[in-house]
Amino acid sequence: MAGRKRKVIRSRDIKGLKYFRALGDLVEHLHEAGCARDRAGNRRLHMDQYVLLLLLEMFNPICDSLRSLQRASQLAKVQRKLGVPRASLGSLSEAARVFDSALLVEIIQALGQELEPIESGRFREDLGQVVTLVDSTLLTALPKTARALWFDPQHKGLKAHMHYELLKGLPTRCTLTDSKGCEKAELAAALEAGRLYVLDRGYAKYALMQAICDADSSFICRIADYAHIAAVVEERPLDAAASAAGVCRDAVVNLGSRASTASALRTPLRIVQLTLTEYTTKTRRAIREGRSEGTTMLLATDRTDLPAEVITTIYRYRWQIELFFRFFKHVLGCRHLISHCQNGIALQVYAAIIACLVIALYTGRKPTKATLEMLSWYLSGWASEAEVLQHLDRIKTPA
Repeated sequence: MAGRKRKVIRSRDIKGLKYFRALGDLVEHLHEAGCARDRAGNRRLHMDQYVLLLLLEMFNPICDSLRSLQRASQLAKVQRKLGVPRASLGSLSEAARVFDSALLVEIIQALGQELEPIESGRFREDLGQVVTLVDSTLLTALPKTARALWFDPQHKGLKAHMHYELLKGLPTRCTLTDSKGCEKAELAAALEAGRLYVLDRGYAKYALMQAICDADSSFICRIADYAHIAAVVEERPLDAAASAAGVCRDAVVNLGSRASTASALRTPLRIVQLTLTEYTTKTRRAIREGRSEGTTMLLATDRTDLPAEVITTIYRYRWQIELFFRFFKHVLGCRHLISHCQNGIALQVYAAIIACLVIALYTGRKPTKATLEMLSWYLSGWASEAEVLQHLDRIKTPA
């Protein structure tokens, strides 16, 4: 049987290149990065050009592999608009190891600071801190990827640790580790002041909670239902709003046994117990067996000033980072990684986050599948600017 014919990319297939000029200005300072090892002075593909090719892949679904990027770089229009040379497959592969992905982290942080809160009216209360959702997601890696063992040699992956600012609707920080990287250690190394970290049960560690407090930040963290309460400092009364939100207990306690927490957790914590209304298989089994374990959710926080219903509402918004992970993998294409090394995968991941931030800065809205589709149609020449503006006006209209 004859092999499948390779798809030929033509100039007319790559549209919207004029809009990459602004992106070119964004990464222009990276041009000389990685050139110190080029003693012969004959490097043709530079870091800013490689990043533009990665961004080109994000906005043009026809480019779906490293080889397709190599073929796109042969097009005169791409070379002229992006300022990139014809790149060989070898130079694109080498770029993943030569160019330092940490340089893109600086761009992400700069864009994150420039981005204004999109959901500023979500909370009526002045929280006084930046609500930051923290979680990690597994990225399936190529079979040849080194240092990415997941379960066995046939299952390899890397873990992306993200800090997602709720009111901005986008991640402003991301680090990449192997698939067995510790989420708690990554967060402890990245703590900042003035943040309200919202954490799932996987981050429930007393030393980490104390470290967050010592960093002049706060947290809301789900803990195990069987967490040991050493002493109750104060039982707080529940008002009508808290009861309507499903809160069944609000108290200030000392958590853990004295032996385990004497040095790790010095701060009494507030626990808010929430009755679950969406039952899982585990919860239904507990109800059938007459057990209370698994029918409630226990939240620990050091914020004693916020109403209990606000604590539960903030934690419910933690699901937003899960939605972003799905958008990140399935819409932006980061489910398919084009590099074999961790630095190259980080370059692709960071480029995807930059694409999200650029969309948000351009539209004033957090990126969604519908918005990305409309922008892709626009960049491909099928949608007019008026239709894009009409779409943006529609999504800005309150429901």
